Amino acid sequence: MTSRMAFAGLLLPLLAALGGCSDDSLPEVSLSEASQATMAANRNHVEGLNWQDTRDFDRIGKGLIARPDSLVIAPTQTPADTWNMDRFAFIEGDAPDTVNPSLWRQAKLNNDYGLYRVAEGIYQVRGYDLAVMSIIESDSGYLVIDPLTSKETAQAGMELVYEHLGKKPVRSVIITHSHIDHFAGIKGVVSQQQVDEGEVSVIVPAELMEHAIAENVLAGAAMTRRASYMFGSLLPEGPTGYVGSGLGKSVAMGTFTLINPTREIEQSGTRLTLDGVEIEFFLMPGTEAPSEMVFFFPGFKALMIAEEVNHTMHNLYTLRGAKVRDSLNWAKYLDQVIQKYAPHSELMFGSHHWPVWGNQDVTDLLEKQRDLYKFIHDQTLHYANRGYTPREIAEQLELPPALAREWANRGYYGTLSHNVKAVYQYYLGWFDGNPANLNPLPPEAESKKYVDYMGGAEAVMAKAQVDIEQGEYRFAATVLNKLVFADPDNRAARDMLAQCYEQMGFQAESGPWRNFYLTGAQELRVGVIEFSSRGTASADIVAAMTVDMFFDYMAVQLNAAEAEDSDITINWNFVDTDQQYMMWLRNGVLNYRAGVQAPDADATMNLSRDTLNGLAQGNSALGALVSGDIDIDGSLLAVKELFGLLHKFDPTFDIVTP
Repeated sequence: MTSRMAFAGLLLPLLAALGGCSDDSLPEVSLSEASQATMAANRNHVEGLNWQDTRDFDRIGKGLIARPDSLVIAPTQTPADTWNMDRFAFIEGDAPDTVNPSLWRQAKLNNDYGLYRVAEGIYQVRGYDLAVMSIIESDSGYLVIDPLTSKETAQAGMELVYEHLGKKPVRSVIITHSHIDHFAGIKGVVSQQQVDEGEVSVIVPAELMEHAIAENVLAGAAMTRRASYMFGSLLPEGPTGYVGSGLGKSVAMGTFTLINPTREIEQSGTRLTLDGVEIEFFLMPGTEAPSEMVFFFPGFKALMIAEEVNHTMHNLYTLRGAKVRDSLNWAKYLDQVIQKYAPHSELMFGSHHWPVWGNQDVTDLLEKQRDLYKFIHDQTLHYANRGYTPREIAEQLELPPALAREWANRGYYGTLSHNVKAVYQYYLGWFDGNPANLNPLPPEAESKKYVDYMGGAEAVMAKAQVDIEQGEYRFAATVLNKLVFADPDNRAARDMLAQCYEQMGFQAESGPWRNFYLTGAQELRVGVIEFSSRGTASADIVAAMTVDMFFDYMAVQLNAAEAEDSDITINWNFVDTDQQYMMWLRNGVLNYRAGVQAPDADATMNLSRDTLNGLAQGNSALGALVSGDIDIDGSLLAVKELFGLLHKFDPTFDIVTP
């Protein structure tokens, strides 16, 4: 029986692909220089930006209490450092030719770290993870907002707090939304026992637990692979490699934890007083995250904006892959926040980046980001309704100068280009209406025809070389990609395509775009790098999954081509939770129903939920059978057949080659 294989990869390791990688075994990024075309493009980029506005550099240092000389958090379960800010020490001075100057500016801002006093009674630990952890002084202790990604980084942040603000108990933890970099470090701040005994409350927006676990399950392998590109995890840090994500430096590794909430906020306007601190909550579901909330502190005149407003344009579609976000909803919710809270706010701080002080600056940033997402939404649909396709809209649409000159609206993370395409997809789907794009050949077959039509490989490379010399990297990359897919063993074509990607990366203002291009160039030159799985499937994360989530993922793992003649029925009986399921495989489809058992099942599996959790984390199914943790009534062969038809996904599949 191969139950271990069946569940291997469940909640696949998205975090294995996040953040820069310091593994010495990685190949060095090419030391190529920026071309004349790239240097010219970057100079032109500089000329259009508002370099006179240096307020962000004043804001990042404001209120600094303490900063360790070196910030390296030692590994625990991971082969690399859990967190290491020292590897970004090279980001100083003027931008090198190989980095877009605007992205370099953002990378310098994101290099700041330490403990900051934001206002009397409000503090932040910044630069200890991709996200920011906020600490509010309460009557008898602290309230902690968004306890980072890993137990180790959150614990190190709290040690800095205790050292400089005093050792006081944490009374409440507030989690703003359902992305893992905002909740998985919770056990570095409080223990499960403290919550169980009522010493600490855990406050979250409605449906956070469901969305926190569900997003990365069914498409986990694909997201993991694409995230390795988006977050540059296989790129060494340096002027020709990884400089950051735009949203922060990278994502911490370590131990990913979770504690069930004690209170869900189900309605906007809900007011709570937590250890003497009054808070009013405002829900913003389906915007930056499926479950998200912001909140206002009347006593501090402070607005905690979560990840709804940042010092970058955010993603309406994230390049790692996820459901498209609702830009109109996002803008409308921000307008409600402006009406309700902006008049009373003298401070705004969030889950990323640095705060903004003063009512005028708070209101201005809120309005500019509201208008940013509203403009992208409205104008994408404006041009779509005039018959333009996603690529055509993305190519011609520009932000109005008043929005484009705002540093916080620059595309360091999301971009205008791919956000336009996200809005189009949200309303109209992937098809642009042109019949030629309805059913094209798959990439490899199509590429061979293209190369043949263009006169063969030598003709393609000769024409591409002319474009490269003229700095026309985008089209050269398009045709060379066809050649590589037609003939992946053509080393000269791969090197030429890598050269294009590299220069496009050097020009990119967006951190994720830079990482995509440079990772693609690296893989064309050295192949796919096998990275170790350091997944998010910790005991806490797995235990929070529902049985239905497990079974939905099993259905995704099924190899239907091999299973088309199979007819198997299995009953599942969870002896500790008194849950029963019937599962059947027929017509190449794996179905299940809760609360029923098939009287004529081929076998019944009796096990505890803890045993299922163990299998999901890689425990031996054979060991569980021998120990009696799994008891099978009926045909062992039927169980083995079912699990033998489940495919174990490998998140190192090819992207830049067929």
